[in-house]
Amino acid sequence: MADQPFVGFSDMMTQSFEQTRKAMEKYADLFQKGIKASPWLDTDLNNKMKSYVERNIAAANEFVRKLSEAKDVQSFWQIQTDFMQAQWKAFGEQTKDLGETVSKSTSGVLKDLKDLSS
Repeated sequence: MADQPFVGFSDMMTQSFEQTRKAMEKYADLFQKGIKASPWLDTDLNNKMKSYVERNIAAANEFVRKLSEAKDVQSFWQIQTDFMQAQWKAFGEQTKDLGETVSKSTSGVLKDLKDLSS
C-alpha cells in the first residue's frame, strides 16, 4: 500500500469526478436557460460564449478523469501542469476572440445608428 499512495486517492477522485460532472451538467443547463432568455439570442457572441462554455466543461471533465487515473505523484502533477497550461492558453484565445467579436458587434451597431441619423 505504501508503494501505491494513489490507490485510495483514485477512488476518491472517481467519486469527485462524478460530482463534478453532475455539477458541470447543471451549470451548462443553467447557462443554456440564461442564453435563451438573453437579448443576444442567436448572435455570434452568444454562440461563441456557448461554445466556449461547452469546451471548458469538457476540458474540466477530462482533467478530473485523468487525475483519477494518476498512478503516482509525478503523473498527478504533470496532469495538473498540462491542464493549467492548456486552460491559460484557451483563456487567452477565448478572451481575444470574444473581445474582437464584441468590437465588431459594437462597430456594426454604431454604423447602423449613424446610418439611421443620416
